[in-house]
Amino acid sequence: MNELLELYLTFLKIGCVNFGGGYAMLPLLESELVDKRHWTTLDDLRDYFSIGQCTPGIIALNVSTFIGESRCGILGGLCATLGFLTGPIAIILVIAATLTNFADLPVVQHAFAGIRVCVCVLIIQAVLRLWKSSVVDVFTFCLYLAIFLMNVFSGVLPVKIPLPFFVIAAGVLGAVVSAYRRSRGGIKGGREE
Repeated sequence: MNELLELYLTFLKIGCVNFGGGYAMLPLLESELVDKRHWTTLDDLRDYFSIGQCTPGIIALNVSTFIGESRCGILGGLCATLGFLTGPIAIILVIAATLTNFADLPVVQHAFAGIRVCVCVLIIQAVLRLWKSSVVDVFTFCLYLAIFLMNVFSGVLPVKIPLPFFVIAAGVLGAVVSAYRRSRGGIKGGREE
């Protein structure tokens, strides 16, 4: 019971500062769940993020569900999810009830501008951390470059490519290349020798 309460309270705290969405949350999740509590590894957290991209909903919410379930089963997943949702729902209700009265005040506009800058920095930090552990060889760099360019130029391509396609295609291609490398004995422990 104590572990379920700890899951709820931990994700309540994380949910209350969920500004900027999933990628902006990666440094906070890493600090809280990997470094401080040792509930998961950095590789597992990145895997949860990848899976969270492919499943409906908010990435950080999906991650909370995955971690809660891995710690205490279905009940743990439910407690972590509810913990993550409690804070944002309360904050949104307060903001919705009061923001229209204060939205035009310069101090409120400047506060939101500051939050946007902070979120950009957190996203850049998350991208750099993911880059270090994900782009590890020529294949992963080429895959990154191809997906990045297709995404950037998707507006001028004759056919609009849905974002989930990129995630699924990259996963399938990564699995195929990994299987090929293993069959040739070229990798050990997931990295090229």
